[in-house]
Amino acid sequence: MDIELRGIAAPGGWPADGCRCASCGRLRAAGVRHEPANALLDGVPVKDLPFTEVPGGRDVTAPGGGRALMASGPGAVPEPVPGVRYDAVLLDLAGSPEHLGSLRRAGAVTAGTRVIAVHVDHRMPSPAELERRTAFWLRPQDGPFRTLLLGGSRSGKSAEAELRLAGCPDVLYVATGPVRGDDPEWSARVDAHRSRRPDWWRTAETTDLAGVLASASGAVLVDGIGTWLAAAMDEAGAWDDASRVLPALDALVEAWRGTAARVVAVSDEVGLSLVPATPSGRAFRDMLGLVNQRLAAESEEAALVVAGRVVELP
Repeated sequence: MDIELRGIAAPGGWPADGCRCASCGRLRAAGVRHEPANALLDGVPVKDLPFTEVPGGRDVTAPGGGRALMASGPGAVPEPVPGVRYDAVLLDLAGSPEHLGSLRRAGAVTAGTRVIAVHVDHRMPSPAELERRTAFWLRPQDGPFRTLLLGGSRSGKSAEAELRLAGCPDVLYVATGPVRGDDPEWSARVDAHRSRRPDWWRTAETTDLAGVLASASGAVLVDGIGTWLAAAMDEAGAWDDASRVLPALDALVEAWRGTAARVVAVSDEVGLSLVPATPSGRAFRDMLGLVNQRLAAESEEAALVVAGRVVELP
């Protein structure tokens, strides 16, 4: 199927008239405008092609017989016709990137499907950010491929990790932190993380991270390395002698190096924080800095997340 895009934006265009947000401001400053979404399939405008209405959009048949699934507008998540494998999908990836994962899970989107973002507007910070995110969503769904995301508290690193795997049909979310049913604030944090994730993602609450990495083959999100290390130091009795945790650290790095999975792991960047006041705190900081370095050395990608913005590390 030949696809010619005449526009990718939401109905009001991007930037939107009169909008003072940063996204629209960036485009105006650059003299760039994206017109409302419009496409030709095999040389014929989409509006002139036969289609079937589906919840959230249309199933369109191109002159050459190809099938395309199209979102009807911003926020729409079109349902596929059962049994159809689409040649192309035109989706609101700015608003619902996880919809791509659900279509892959249903078999409607395959490795041969062309995936196009439409109805883009100021929900996306910039065209460059759209390109960056789309590259993650179009990446092969399996590994081996390792990504380490570093950041401080509330930096947005967990949200970035979830975003990178949003297009995957199946994700194992590995929660390495303790269950704190008696801590309302901690429970609220856990609930906030869970509400962002697609409901078909699987969850494993475990500190056996090396075992998970050794057996997994699909997409895995690890959140996070710091809580894993705290548990490992407890188990090894390493708070008074940090060297006792080194065998566990070595096993984790070996499993990370040898995994067949596509892994995104979240960890705390300790180099920008205050020096801990206690010997055990300093031991934890030093060990976490070491494990971050060793995992980064064995990763295809590493990035630092600051105030929700991402700096890729060479």
